[in-house]
Amino acid sequence: MITREDYDQFPDVVVDFLNYMSAIRNKSQATISEYAMDLRTFFRFLKQERHMVPADTEFDDIDIRDIDDDFIRSVSLADAYAFLSYCKDERHNSATTRARKVSTLRAFFKYCTVQKHILEKNPMQELDTPKLKHTLPKYLTLDESVDLLEVAAEGPNKERDFAIITLFLNCGMRLSELVSLNYTDIRDDHTIRITGKGNKERTIYLNDACMRAINNYMRVRPVDGVKDKEALFLSSRLQRISPKTVQHIVTTDLEKAGLKGYSVHKLRHTAATLMYQYGNVDILQLKEILGHENVGTTQIYTHVVNDELKAATDANPLNAEKIKKKVRDDMRHREDQEQKLLAEQQHEEQKNDPQPPES
Repeated sequence: MITREDYDQFPDVVVDFLNYMSAIRNKSQATISEYAMDLRTFFRFLKQERHMVPADTEFDDIDIRDIDDDFIRSVSLADAYAFLSYCKDERHNSATTRARKVSTLRAFFKYCTVQKHILEKNPMQELDTPKLKHTLPKYLTLDESVDLLEVAAEGPNKERDFAIITLFLNCGMRLSELVSLNYTDIRDDHTIRITGKGNKERTIYLNDACMRAINNYMRVRPVDGVKDKEALFLSSRLQRISPKTVQHIVTTDLEKAGLKGYSVHKLRHTAATLMYQYGNVDILQLKEILGHENVGTTQIYTHVVNDELKAATDANPLNAEKIKKKVRDDMRHREDQEQKLLAEQQHEEQKNDPQPPES
């Protein structure tokens, strides 16, 4: 992750942009870091394409500190599409990653146009986003979630690990939100205020299962020698637990439970889906619980449930038999009607035909 200590690697205009997005737009440090990495890659690509560095220069060694206002004015929409093509073909970036880079370029060049007045017209205003493949989120079933909790309740750090898994599955927290929790932030009404993406705060309600798990962990949580005294979850080094450690805990427990192809974030999907399936939670309530900015992001969980309902209906063993019986009945009815009409037609023909003369 890029921090302020790395800003000396960037041109002034990029540093100004990063400071603006942090201080004024209130973007998180993770988002600021992504902006910085995307712009560094973009300007390195342009310098390489324009032969502004020796041909044998390693891409990661290209210095972008000399990027100035004139260089920024020279950037075109075609440059952006060439960059996105490079990201796809050479760096093998997914459509989602390239969409993020589009967002970065739009934000930076808008800043250069509106705030810095370097540009009279934003060249990225018409920059399109790569078409994204919308896939339904993968999640654990209720039984699989119980299996995971049972595995987490074993081992040398069972109280801590069980509490971590319980919070993920009951509250739908993000990984960054969980590791930043302080036990001092838990209120008497069993709520806790957390900071999510974009530094947006929201209130999480801790149900009985969460409170029991937290209380059991607090009884064995180290007290002496703790470096981050207010941190809820501690590592073996008596400091705030890191995202990497939590990922290892979850991955290990998933493997022990025989659940493959899942990750920490899939537990967030699981919490959301189970709440929607079993908790009588409407889509707007779920949006607030998950901390989504747009209800369209939350809408995907209704699609999961609707698809399951359709699949369950289609799988009904009576389904095929009902269709077959209806088809058979319809065919018999049509055949009976046709036979009846044919008999009536023949009767009419016989009645109307003149009798042949006697010989």
